[in-house]
Amino acid sequence: MEAHDETNDFGGLAGVLSGRPDGRPPLVLLHGLTFDHTMWQPALAELRRTGPERQVLALDLPGHGSSPAWARYDIDSIAAAAHAAVTAARLPEPVIVGHSMAAVIATVYAARYPARGVVNVDQWLLVEEYAAAVKPLAGEIRGGGFAAAWRLFEDSMHADVLPEEARKLLRPVSSVRQDVVAGYWREAMDRPADEFAADLAAAIAKVRANGTGYLFIAGHEVEPGYQDWFGRQLPQAAVEVWPGSGHFPHLAYPARFAGCLASTARWGDAA
Repeated sequence: MEAHDETNDFGGLAGVLSGRPDGRPPLVLLHGLTFDHTMWQPALAELRRTGPERQVLALDLPGHGSSPAWARYDIDSIAAAAHAAVTAARLPEPVIVGHSMAAVIATVYAARYPARGVVNVDQWLLVEEYAAAVKPLAGEIRGGGFAAAWRLFEDSMHADVLPEEARKLLRPVSSVRQDVVAGYWREAMDRPADEFAADLAAAIAKVRANGTGYLFIAGHEVEPGYQDWFGRQLPQAAVEVWPGSGHFPHLAYPARFAGCLASTARWGDAA
């Protein structure tokens, strides 16, 4: 975002609202864990060049940026906080854009509240695999081994494949707080994996039944088994694979990503 953008409070979350109502569904941007709303800067700069009036609300999630920390960070409560922000901003049914874990929050949002669609930026929805990755490290994540445990996840993001300009953007934005990371991962670490997965499956089923627009943008090749599973779960979804962009396809290809955001302008229109 540009320097003149001002952060304001929207129902308890900090965020920046730009654009004006023009009949297109507004975009609500939810950043990934340890980042904040400024990670969308390059894509929003591109979007402003091609569609400067599109309403966009870029939020800081609880415990990030200028939003206050919470005692607990469960997915349903964060989705509710995002909806409170949308309500405070007086936005009609939005397209919810979520990066990484925030794409799970975006999916739950679309199941619980009115939404035109979801743009999922590089988040696989088989949460059993996600839980299997963090459960064995729960002690380290909550204890003295946090730095080493986090480094494993940070390395898996492959920020090194990004252009230098994008890497510079990530370095000052990312703020890795142990209490926040452990709080956001609590459900995956503590809840039975099948219970956690069942809750998300119910949300996905609601999105499927509603025919809600859905776009999944992956930063690396998607395994055929997952493609088959995902296609059954969300047959209305489009999938784009941008190889070589790691966990940050929106930063690797900001103009292309802005084009994807622009293409959601007619989501939910009557046939």
